[in-house]
Amino acid sequence: MKPLQIGKHLIEKPIIQGGMGVGISWDKLAGTVSKEGGLGVISSVGTGYYQNGKFTDKKIKNRPYLEKNFYSKEALKEIFKNARKICGDKPLGCNILYAINDYGRVVKDACEAGADIIITGAGLPTNMPEFTKDFPDVALVPIVSSARALRILVKKWKKYNRLPDAVILEGPLSGGHQGFTYEQCFQEEYQLENLVKPVVEEAKKYGNIPVIAAGGIWDKNDIDKMFELGASGVQLGTRFIGTFECDASNEFKNMIIKAKKDDIILMKSPVGYPARGIKTELQKKIDNGTAPKVSCVSNCVSPCNRGEEARAVGFCIADRLSDAYLGDLENGLFFSGTNGYKITELISVKELMDKLVNGE
Repeated sequence: MKPLQIGKHLIEKPIIQGGMGVGISWDKLAGTVSKEGGLGVISSVGTGYYQNGKFTDKKIKNRPYLEKNFYSKEALKEIFKNARKICGDKPLGCNILYAINDYGRVVKDACEAGADIIITGAGLPTNMPEFTKDFPDVALVPIVSSARALRILVKKWKKYNRLPDAVILEGPLSGGHQGFTYEQCFQEEYQLENLVKPVVEEAKKYGNIPVIAAGGIWDKNDIDKMFELGASGVQLGTRFIGTFECDASNEFKNMIIKAKKDDIILMKSPVGYPARGIKTELQKKIDNGTAPKVSCVSNCVSPCNRGEEARAVGFCIADRLSDAYLGDLENGLFFSGTNGYKITELISVKELMDKLVNGE
């Protein structure tokens, strides 16, 4: 496998660990992946919960109050500091959702905390370069779901005189939120293997923008297939949950180890797009109207409209993902990609990276 150049940063093994929040990819997982030669990616979501919320100024019902605390600057700084203790000066990324309230502020926080690469999905980040003007060495990597999305983005970034340093193309088999409608997730033309070539062709028009394939990638065979289609790298999220170093709770890891293929479903989300996760007691509660009441303490994402969409679908995304991080099996929302059921035991990041590079 050839190393992957993203802006000024060389990733020794072209494998990116997808950012997973709340609290799935923080210092331990991201730091270890970078140490082992991949790109570890810290999730910026819900950092107010880090180390029992010790970096938040204000909580209500034990939850970080408003976006200032939910996306805690101090906690993010601490997570980077602790990840650096593991990986030294190797490249380290940060995933920041475009749909969050306070996007620009969190991007600056990540740059100040020492992120080398910023990855953004959950919407097309048309003004991403605006927030990194003072950090010219930070590479920018948007997530797209089509060649058209890349074309629009490049056009919008012209005024900043900036091109993406790489682009992640995410297909509809990933865990968490999808960049597709419910119906598209099952249609042949939207499957990852049919999207890679058009996006690679589009990227070539602007020079040498590497395309990183993501969504449903499990092993070396999948990786080789993506390279054959023209991708320069891959991103995996779910498989890294099955590692000792993953920051997720033991309850989360056991949940994914026990999951069967049919337990992993697409569900509605307050963000407005479908999300993939494990069917648990929570789904039953949502269906019969007994899920925890939506109170919108953290004001996490703008499409939710201060809890309006959450009430419409029956749950608060911030609270339920945070409960999964805290190990609450009753009320937690446990995101997983399509292949999550294949995790049957925990292994080390080192062993997983070895399997991905050299085969099982």
